Amino acid sequence: MFARVFTYQGPPELIDEGIRIGKKQILPQARQLDGFKGVYFLVDRQSGKHLTITLWESEEAMRASEEAANRLRSEDAEAAAATVQSVERFEVVLSSEQQT
Repeated sequence: MFARVFTYQGPPELIDEGIRIGKKQILPQARQLDGFKGVYFLVDRQSGKHLTITLWESEEAMRASEEAANRLRSEDAEAAAATVQSVERFEVVLSSEQQT
């Protein structure tokens, strides 16, 4: 499994708007992408910082989703008046959901 991690910074008072857009528009579109396995959206309501972690069944699926991910990331950031601070990619080597 692979993960793409986005770090955003925006006004704390607009985090709920970003969450609303994420639930109504971003997540349904992400679910349609081949190889999509899940997402985590983490927020610090005091600082306005938030992280989005998307999970992919393979590195190939993650790479193939780059164009769509860029578009979805921009839509989410715009809704929360946030700026994208970083985008990183990782291999998931341990998960509580994996069998040992």
